[in-house]
Amino acid sequence: MPGAQNIKCNAYAKRVGAGLQALRTTHLRHLVMSQFFRIHPDNPQPRLINQAVQIINDGGIVALPTDSSYALACHLDDKNAVERIRRIRGLDEKQLLSLLVRDLSELSNFAIVDNRNYRLIKSVTPGPYVFVLQATKEVPRRLSHPSRKTIGLRVPNHAITLALLEALGQPLLGSTLILPPDTHPLNDAEEIRQRLEKQIDLVIDAGACAMEPSTVIDLTGDEPVLVRPGRGSLEPFGLTAENA
Repeated sequence: MPGAQNIKCNAYAKRVGAGLQALRTTHLRHLVMSQFFRIHPDNPQPRLINQAVQIINDGGIVALPTDSSYALACHLDDKNAVERIRRIRGLDEKQLLSLLVRDLSELSNFAIVDNRNYRLIKSVTPGPYVFVLQATKEVPRRLSHPSRKTIGLRVPNHAITLALLEALGQPLLGSTLILPPDTHPLNDAEEIRQRLEKQIDLVIDAGACAMEPSTVIDLTGDEPVLVRPGRGSLEPFGLTAENA
């Protein structure tokens, strides 16, 4: 029957059209240049913060300022965005990304910390430190070290990053913005845009950051262990750069 055939043809055409549109959307996302927001480093504009949160919720990767250097960050639960960050950074599955949290009230949701280490962390946060801690059972496997079951946690001391975390209502997953084969993090938003404009979705310009990565301290043992020296002082932990 001609009428039935026409209906089937129209339905098929719609399905093909929808599939092509999805492919075009995915393809264009990789071709479009990243957005560029100039946000005040001390008094972030709420309108721009909310727009940045929408980009993150939509699966975007953001280059954002911290108190040590610029970092790449994405939604905690977005597996695709996490893999994109790993590819950009050249990281394998054994190299942890860090959880960026607003304050220590979120600590117990992700990590097991005794009273002594909690007091130690509290004394230096917010600040340029990543703490390697034992992950709770609730932490998804993809967020913790595959064999050690540890997680990296950071409370950054930067108004923009804290405003993003507040507006988002949950942690971000992040990594210091060091591009291979560089050995130092990027600290200039214009350079980040030039080098990554087709690989990430948003660059936040808040002026230059420091060019030192965060200090990484492992608190899973009896005593603190220096994993990576950086901007944060080692004195509170009784460590020196020779302990690295």
